Amino acid sequence: MRRVLYFVITNLAILVVLGTVLRLLGVEPYLQQQGLSYRSLLIFAAVFGMGGAFISLALSKWTAKRLTGAQVITSPVSGTEIWLVKTVSELARASGVGMPEVAIYSSEDKNAFATGMRRNNSLVAVSSGLIHRMDKEEIRAVLAHEISHITNGDMITLALIQGVLNTFVIFLSRVIGYIVDRAVFKNERGRGIGFWITTILTEIVLAILASIIVFWFSRKREYRADSGAAGLVGKKAMIGALQSLKASIQQQHLPDEMAAFGISGSKKRGLAALFATHPDLDDRIRALVESNYPDYAS
Repeated sequence: MRRVLYFVITNLAILVVLGTVLRLLGVEPYLQQQGLSYRSLLIFAAVFGMGGAFISLALSKWTAKRLTGAQVITSPVSGTEIWLVKTVSELARASGVGMPEVAIYSSEDKNAFATGMRRNNSLVAVSSGLIHRMDKEEIRAVLAHEISHITNGDMITLALIQGVLNTFVIFLSRVIGYIVDRAVFKNERGRGIGFWITTILTEIVLAILASIIVFWFSRKREYRADSGAAGLVGKKAMIGALQSLKASIQQQHLPDEMAAFGISGSKKRGLAALFATHPDLDDRIRALVESNYPDYAS
């Protein structure tokens, strides 16, 4: 219930902010008495498509903490917390990025994620299950993987891709809806039922097709983060971490909104693989084995 409430509040806030932006820009309604204004529609689509993606990114740290219940380590007290903060600090310094916030969230899963709008103001969170069920070398490799996501600017790039695709989905669905409403339903004024039905159906189809591109990038960035981690801690440690994740019989339980940011995802085959946020762990291990990275960090 709490997750649903945060999701609703966040999306309502985004709609209010973007609606205000449109009014401040003086954008006229894109569908007027004389027909469709492509200029107004494009501005509308860009504001909601790009704006929505980047507002979500700006709120990503706040949202992630509340969806997972992650507790930021402000004053490390236990040996584990001290070691976590120290390790993240060393990896961040070696990667040339600012010190992220370090957090722990309660979950039996072996998982971790990184998020944040800026490379120097990000968040790295690990599950309690990962801390208790992996050794320090493996945990260090997982942390290096998440730091590599930050170094590569993966969260920003993903938001940019999502924003561009959202813009096209919003724009094209309404253009198609307008054409069908006029040509098929013979509506000559405003927006008829044909516009709304066609727009909704087209937006769903286009959003599904667009998500395939987003998930493709999500899978590619995992390979890059694995490579970045191998450069920081050696590929032997990263392979060991991935093998430990593979050996886990627990299903990953990150919230759906955070699934793409975790270090591993569920295994999918066939058409379902097109919508996987993560590559198969065997493929990731194979890619590291065949890479030229040294077994141990220099």
